[in-house]
Amino acid sequence: MKNNLLDTKDYIVFAIYFVIVAAYGLYIYNKKKSESTGSKDYFLAEGSLTWWAIGASLIASNISAEQFIGMSGSGFKMGLAIATYEWMGALTLVVVAVFFIPVYLKNKIATMPQFLHQRYNGTVAMIMAVFWLLLYVVVNLTSILYLGALAVSSISGFDLRFCMYAIAVFAIIITLGGMKVIGYTDVIQVFFLILGGLATTYLALNLVSTHYGTSGVFEGYSLMTTKASEHFHMIFKPDNENYINLPGLSVLIGGMWIVNLNYWGCNQYITQRALGANLETARGGLLFAAFLKLLMPIIVVLPGIAAYVLYKDGVFQSEMIQGGSVVPDRAYPVLLNLLPAGLKGLSFAALTAAVVASLAGKANSIATIFTLDIYKKVLKTDASEKNLVTTGKISIIVAMILGVLIAPHLGIDKKGGFEYIQEYTGFVSPGIFAMFILGFFWKRTTSAAALFATIGGFGLSVLLKFLPIVTDLSWLAGMGFSVKNADGVYEIPFLDRMGFVFVFCIIGMVIISLVSNKAKAEAKGLAIDAKMFKTSRGFAVGALIIIGLLVALYSVYW
Repeated sequence: MKNNLLDTKDYIVFAIYFVIVAAYGLYIYNKKKSESTGSKDYFLAEGSLTWWAIGASLIASNISAEQFIGMSGSGFKMGLAIATYEWMGALTLVVVAVFFIPVYLKNKIATMPQFLHQRYNGTVAMIMAVFWLLLYVVVNLTSILYLGALAVSSISGFDLRFCMYAIAVFAIIITLGGMKVIGYTDVIQVFFLILGGLATTYLALNLVSTHYGTSGVFEGYSLMTTKASEHFHMIFKPDNENYINLPGLSVLIGGMWIVNLNYWGCNQYITQRALGANLETARGGLLFAAFLKLLMPIIVVLPGIAAYVLYKDGVFQSEMIQGGSVVPDRAYPVLLNLLPAGLKGLSFAALTAAVVASLAGKANSIATIFTLDIYKKVLKTDASEKNLVTTGKISIIVAMILGVLIAPHLGIDKKGGFEYIQEYTGFVSPGIFAMFILGFFWKRTTSAAALFATIGGFGLSVLLKFLPIVTDLSWLAGMGFSVKNADGVYEIPFLDRMGFVFVFCIIGMVIISLVSNKAKAEAKGLAIDAKMFKTSRGFAVGALIIIGLLVALYSVYW
């Protein structure tokens, strides 16, 4: 790859970013530490985060290497359609703000296992607490750490292990300050993330226009829509080779909802940002995050499409090929290495900001679940508030060390990009979401039903994944629920699998709950009042604007 070293100007820009984030984090820590030393204040920043800090923190935690690298790679491979994760995510944030957050806040929920304990029982809560800890450490933390270090290494030329250690240390420094420091430094992280990301997009569109003898980003975009018109459709037909990843209308009315609602509404890593605020502030933060989500495809998808257009016309032929085949995930690093000195440092800072913010958020969630749901409930029930905060800080360091030690041995770089992460997270998402949604809104749901959804949902996901090996599923092709893969075998697209598993879990939970003790089940119901779901006029206007923009986007790029 050409020019994969940073210039002196790049180091200066990156150093400015580092100093600003570190200094602001220290300022927030010193300003807030005297106000409270309680565990909820440390883990949730109770009452401290403003709506804009919550919104920025949500996006900073969400956008990481898998978006910058993986989603740009998907843009190269399949086009704008991959943006459905971002745009449907925006709509999901509105739904979560209206229906989920009021339930959490009304019932004073601090962690997702606490919700399960309060709604079901301690067994369900402890099983899921251990499961989430394993998932966050072994899958999420390691993936963010390794993919982030890989991207930073490919751009800077630094050793991969050095990049991993440096990113981990930077994230620990921010995370040890608690959710208040994370929340407010994430505002700066998002600023660099968006500014640096836009610089890369600007370069990519300009490269396209220059290559074809014109100039300007709008001309570049217009050329992209002409030269790669097939890359500007949001809804795939069954004969599209990428249908197996984004199966037609399922992105609007099927499994995509389960992916997003589970991620944005039932995930400690995300909901934690809003759980320490009042309802109005939390909703404002989620709405702000929804607007930012609408912008993300400009930063993480368009560069991939631009790289595809240029590659198709003979550019980047050697850079995009590895091991004799095209590697879409190389698209974003290839573009970054073409940036002029200074701008490359800015984009390098953007990528680093995305990785560090995600790591900090994930580490804080790991510490919160371990400290409040395992340490306090099982290991030391009489722990003081100071002891809980100390335990949280120790668990942050331990989790990051485990991540650094485990990550290089998982073969993460060989397992693909964004779609891979989505598919394999989808093995557990339907059951967890079914457990949450019925737990919210149906008082008769029992703990036995919740366990069935968790275990049965995972089992059915595995069964449907490997079912094509033992039986022919071509009969589902006529309904669009199976498609022929590269080996000529008909398999069910993973978003459709998630939809089937979710329906199966809901039906199973309803049956199990109906034959259970009604009075016992009803006693576990949450405090819910219809008035909770009423929104302010300002929120309603903002939500309608987002819905209107989404209708327009899908109408134009259908």
